[in-house]
Amino acid sequence: MTTNRGRKALMLALSVAAVAGAALTGGGAAPASAASPAGLDWGACDPAVKPLPGQQCATLSVPLDYARPDGDRIRLAVARLPSTRPGARRGTLMVIPGGPGSSGVQRLGQKGAALAKETDGAYDLVAFDPRGVGGSTKARCGFAEEDRRLVTLRSWPAADGGIGENAARSRRMAEACARNGGATLRGLTTANQVRDLEQLRQALGERKLSAWSVSYGTYVAAVYAQKFPERTDRWVLDSSSDPDPKRVARGWLAGMARGAEDRFPDFAAWAADPDRAGEGLRLAERPEDVRPLFLDLAARLDRAPRASTTPGAPLTGTVLRQALQQALYSDASFPAFARLVSQALDPAGVPVLPPELAGPMPDEAATVSVGVICNDVDWPASVPAYEKAVAADRERYPLTAGMPANITPCAFWKGGAVEKPTRITDRGPSNVLMIQNLRDPSTPHSMGLRMRAAFGDRARLVSVDKGGHGVYLGNGNACGDRAVTRFLTEGVRPAEDVLCR
Repeated sequence: MTTNRGRKALMLALSVAAVAGAALTGGGAAPASAASPAGLDWGACDPAVKPLPGQQCATLSVPLDYARPDGDRIRLAVARLPSTRPGARRGTLMVIPGGPGSSGVQRLGQKGAALAKETDGAYDLVAFDPRGVGGSTKARCGFAEEDRRLVTLRSWPAADGGIGENAARSRRMAEACARNGGATLRGLTTANQVRDLEQLRQALGERKLSAWSVSYGTYVAAVYAQKFPERTDRWVLDSSSDPDPKRVARGWLAGMARGAEDRFPDFAAWAADPDRAGEGLRLAERPEDVRPLFLDLAARLDRAPRASTTPGAPLTGTVLRQALQQALYSDASFPAFARLVSQALDPAGVPVLPPELAGPMPDEAATVSVGVICNDVDWPASVPAYEKAVAADRERYPLTAGMPANITPCAFWKGGAVEKPTRITDRGPSNVLMIQNLRDPSTPHSMGLRMRAAFGDRARLVSVDKGGHGVYLGNGNACGDRAVTRFLTEGVRPAEDVLCR
């Protein structure tokens, strides 16, 4: 791990120099005897959630509308992996998933074993499914099947850059939500997820919580740290984006254009490696040839889509671009994407689409992914303004073809934002550790620096010279993993922002 000479140097140039020492963050999180607001009756988990050995599940009841605490209530699915070393236990570590729309219970199942090993019994590991997700109370907009495909939920412009169809679809989806969503839909907000997390803390009887949050979950964690700073212990934000209250969600989407550009060279180097030739996955002899090959293929598929192995789901230029965006999340996805490109280049080949691109997602999943971002903040409504933004974005970032700047159902959202977004500030305990890949396709490092600036001296940032989305226990960087584990287990953070080479 290499430290820099202060935060400003890292933010501006990532210049690195050796600096010794570490800072100890305060405050244990021993359980308190606070009364539970709703109680938790822990029991066996439904086999459908694929629980880990020892995992327990429960249901938490919370208000549908916190402005009416005695009104209707909803259910949240909660899971716990208790510490196996009671003598070493220091509290509860919340696992906060990304999204919006990801399941905390599933995340615990995916990462709980590794996290338990890293933290060595220091915590009970707890997660919950946010409103609208997994085992929690659902909302439904009643979207048409064609509007629930990933390539339509993401507003990819037409081949010529036009957004007329995107605008019509966005209006249609907003109207469906207004007709069918009701109060449950309007309750899908980051602010309510934060309130739900505080209800869970009380139900657990903990004086403070620690947390490991990822992607969109870092925004949830940041808002919780702003609203309930005295309830936070050791707070980890993994892969953050810009928390600007005027641009939450819209700014995150826009960042994907920069993120794809940052990350693509990693794929290009991999796809031009001679080792790929034996696997039939080498796309070019030089890394610099992979980009024009991809852009040319996408343009050809715009003009003449190829039939795939999935009836009714051809491989278009838009589908190829979306497949790339997903593949950039992890090096492990490179082979499948290179194989798709090879199939598309072969006149006799039949492309095999990734499962998530072959059909529509469930209505409940589409509803939560749209509902949270539209309920959180007001979006611009001018279609001509989106047309102008898309044209500029397509020219600057051809890999994403204007999608990150395009119109969404939020432009026509009935009732606008549910409440005013929270501004993240430097007021509060200095107990936040951020970790961020330098080449993240979804939450680019430049956006993470804005979260870092918002927290000021409350936070330290570990930047990792890797590509992909998600860092801790995800990309194999021992330096980054060691920094997070030491913070969670010993309370020790780097004295300054650092860069893991």
